[in-house]
Amino acid sequence: MKNNVFEKIRMLREAAQKTGDLGMPMGLRLFLLLTVLVLTIILGVIAILFINGTFTAGLSESKTIVESELQHASQGISKQYEYLSIHTINLSEELSRSIEKNANNMGISLSNLQDHPERLEELISREFDRILVCLQKSQSSGAFFILDATVNPALEKAKYSRAGLYIKNMEPNIVSSSTPNYIVLRGSPAISRNHKLSLHTQWSMEFDISDAPYYYRPIEAAESDKQLKLSRLYYWCPALKIPNTSEEVMLCSVPLIDSRGNVFGVCGLEVSAMLFKLSNMPNNCIYTRIFYTLSPIDKDLIKLDQSMFAGCYSARILSRDQTLNFSENKYSFYSYTEKNHCRFLGIHKPVRLYPEGSAFADEQWVVAVMVPEEDVVTSITRLNLLLIGSLMLLFVLGVAVSFVLSQRFLKPITEGLDMIKSNDLNAASKTKIPEIDGLIEYLALHNQELYEKARQENISLVILDEFLENTRKLSPAERSVFDLYLKGHTAKEISETLCLSINTIKTHSKRIYTKLNVASREELLLYHSLLKEIGKEIE
Repeated sequence: MKNNVFEKIRMLREAAQKTGDLGMPMGLRLFLLLTVLVLTIILGVIAILFINGTFTAGLSESKTIVESELQHASQGISKQYEYLSIHTINLSEELSRSIEKNANNMGISLSNLQDHPERLEELISREFDRILVCLQKSQSSGAFFILDATVNPALEKAKYSRAGLYIKNMEPNIVSSSTPNYIVLRGSPAISRNHKLSLHTQWSMEFDISDAPYYYRPIEAAESDKQLKLSRLYYWCPALKIPNTSEEVMLCSVPLIDSRGNVFGVCGLEVSAMLFKLSNMPNNCIYTRIFYTLSPIDKDLIKLDQSMFAGCYSARILSRDQTLNFSENKYSFYSYTEKNHCRFLGIHKPVRLYPEGSAFADEQWVVAVMVPEEDVVTSITRLNLLLIGSLMLLFVLGVAVSFVLSQRFLKPITEGLDMIKSNDLNAASKTKIPEIDGLIEYLALHNQELYEKARQENISLVILDEFLENTRKLSPAERSVFDLYLKGHTAKEISETLCLSINTIKTHSKRIYTKLNVASREELLLYHSLLKEIGKEIE
């Protein structure tokens, strides 16, 4: 009975395979279910990452880094320039008193200083130590003072030539200043000889003030408002090159004023490009090309040609223009562009170089932290690729785990089904799956009931003899099929064994059932089992 049922099932499966209605195997269904579950989880994670802004975390991280750098830069630069401003004011007060005293001792009036060019060298040389000490104490890269007079007023360009002294520290190493290299950039050669200092390779006797805002602007401010204190008269000139040199510097200058209120020159301190860079190196290790600028601004323009730079390279290497336009973009960064082409991303903030009430308080300066745009894009792209790669790897691992779990889950089920197909269900081992084990027990009990029912019907030996006699009526082809049935093979297995079509096997089966007077393969096997019990064998 059971085998007849399975035979019908196999016939239905074969028909379904031909028509394509068989459906998807249980193992594949489970695998796809687990894969869809994994994919759903991955998509959920991606959605959460999008909502939380994780895919733009690189941009947020970049903004945080740049903001931290800006805070560090603005504090350091403000402190440095405030410190130098105070030293410059103190230098002006000391120099003004000292020069006025020495001039009085020489019988010279500071208001008529130009009338005594022969005394200028002596007057200047007496202030050498004061200038050098200020240079050492301030840790600047240079100190100078300029008198409103020239040694040789008969020269052709004497109008733009001014006597004074300019001492530079060529190695403004803020870490170790134990062995400074001082040289004379402007001043009498006799001063450098007397103090055993070298002359700068681009030395000149006097200052060229033809284009010297650090000279004119403090003097003009002092003369226009004699009530302003020195603390309101100091002036930071934008970055410039000292005439006839390649030195790029910012100069803080303060007017020299005598006790009568007469302005007779300026003095100041220098911040060279090297010193600015050494003093304000970025801390960041992610963006190798990040840099700081201290720049004057005009509306939405940053003047690169008047800026100081700190970083691994100068932005002027990338920028072709002398100015950068800036505007806020959607990521709360500023875009710094030239000719509508974005060069840098970053942020900036105002920095106060002057106190309120200063003659130059209306001049606007900013500290900016910038990174080349391609560096930010590359960093964000790298981070997102790493994140996407991790999610893809997680998905692949999920699919692999789904496959392994589906195989392990289905293995005892398939083994249980194979046991159900076997002839001796009573000898089947436990699958440890309650549903499968329960089904095997039920089928074994059912088979036993069928067997007992057959025995209780008192099948006579005559019927068994008749069955045995009828087996001799089978043709060779039918006998081949019959023998394979007795060995427990199904119709499909017999078809494959004998290399015959399933329809041929079905035809042989019908003739076998007719000749043996049985209704099914189940009944055929039952007769065979009873014959074995009474000790008769089918020849």
